[in-house]
Amino acid sequence: MYDQDTYDEFRASVRRFAEEKVAPFAARVDEEARPPTEAVTASLAIGLPGLPFPERFGGQDADLFFQIIASEELSRVCASTSICTSTNWLMMLIVNHGNEEQRQAIIPQIVKGEVQCAWALTEPRGGSDLMGATTKAVRSANGWTITGTKRFITNGGWADWYVVFARTSEKGFSLFLVNKTDPGVSFGAQERKMGLRGSPTCDVIMDGVALPAERLLGTADSAGTYITDALLESRLTIGAHALGIAQGAFEEAVRYAQTRQQFGQPIARHQLVRGMIATMAATLESARAVLYRAVQLQMCGHPDAKLLASIAKVQCSNAAVSVSTEAVQVHGGYGYLKDYPVERMMRDSKVTQIWEGTNQIQQLMISKEVYAKY
Repeated sequence: MYDQDTYDEFRASVRRFAEEKVAPFAARVDEEARPPTEAVTASLAIGLPGLPFPERFGGQDADLFFQIIASEELSRVCASTSICTSTNWLMMLIVNHGNEEQRQAIIPQIVKGEVQCAWALTEPRGGSDLMGATTKAVRSANGWTITGTKRFITNGGWADWYVVFARTSEKGFSLFLVNKTDPGVSFGAQERKMGLRGSPTCDVIMDGVALPAERLLGTADSAGTYITDALLESRLTIGAHALGIAQGAFEEAVRYAQTRQQFGQPIARHQLVRGMIATMAATLESARAVLYRAVQLQMCGHPDAKLLASIAKVQCSNAAVSVSTEAVQVHGGYGYLKDYPVERMMRDSKVTQIWEGTNQIQQLMISKEVYAKY
């Protein structure tokens, strides 16, 4: 692990980048419901696309905490930019479980910003029930043939490469590398969402997609293990994504309260507003504490990391919703207008309680871990 000064310096650099290169486009990206291309292109200058990847592929070989910081700071000004960026980092699956040919073919492209990537796990009949997936991959003479539909895919249609979770035996699942140009791949219409409108989301449809044998990621029927491990770290990144939304909304509320005049003084001096700000601060810091603790445990390989990751996801996403809602309230009628960032932040926050395992599913996982421990 690096020392605290190194992490602090990195946070300062990403915050500066976010304020100068991301924030100016955030409202436009939301309004136009299109990918944050300006921010993604600008991020190449500070190496964000390659953040977690090994240096031999051109990456920065940064540990998990650097990824958490980056997700948090980007979400503080634009949640769509944050999720579009961090979704590419999920391709560490290729580094961890792929072969050298797969790594060399895809990872350098990600680092250079030449391609975008996505996971394709969720299906129309189930999100949390991952093992109920019906997308099938059948062995063929030259490799595999995949048929099925994936739903709510982040970066869907925009991404070039998809890691597809498919059933390969009665109880076995495998991961495959599917390219958007492969014959038989098509995409549904872009979803019209409440928030995160700058993050492309659509169905990925595979109709008899023929893949060569070398597109299998890792070993056949091993996807369950690969995904379980990857989802734990992804859950932490989503927690940071939510925390960043909460932090951004909180800062907007504090600034507004200090400048908005009512009854001859800033509303920041009114007792009830002070109480709101204090509660928001406590909610925010409590969520941050459990997230950072979970990250620390994961980086150390501690068995409690799984429990803390689920708790962090719940606490951070709940904080995002409650703090952004209160930030709108502090703004009063102005908070209901698109002219103020808190309106967008409130809309963006809601999905954090839903994706990457709903908070209700996380509660089931938390109770399971607690019962096993005690």
